[in-house]
Amino acid sequence: MTAPAQSRPRGDVYAANCPTRQLLDRIADKWSTLILMLLAAEDMRFNALKRRIQGVSQKMLSQTLRSLERDGLVSRSVEPTVPVTVTYAITPLGRGLFGSLSAMIEWAETCMIEVTAAQRAYDLKQASAG
Repeated sequence: MTAPAQSRPRGDVYAANCPTRQLLDRIADKWSTLILMLLAAEDMRFNALKRRIQGVSQKMLSQTLRSLERDGLVSRSVEPTVPVTVTYAITPLGRGLFGSLSAMIEWAETCMIEVTAAQRAYDLKQASAG
């Protein structure tokens, strides 16, 4: 069980040396976000994650899972089978991010048309100014 947010010590994301920046960098990463969203739905094995997340390399998936495990957001379970079975799961700490990540993905998926239009308008403006 985690302490209520208001009673926890806080970092200062605007301070150059605050470790909150490193955590923000990790959870704002596209691969971390996609992994956490999938694991929030169900525990998964490495190859299932790789198949589901199109475009992620084996090396990047491995590094990201290791980082998420180190941060306490993902757990790794090893079963001594032949071959060894490794399953990844979201932790309660990682599940606390789910609402925020879900809202961010919902926004991205529903607002992409407006973002694309803004990018085109910006590019046209830049091209005519130059």
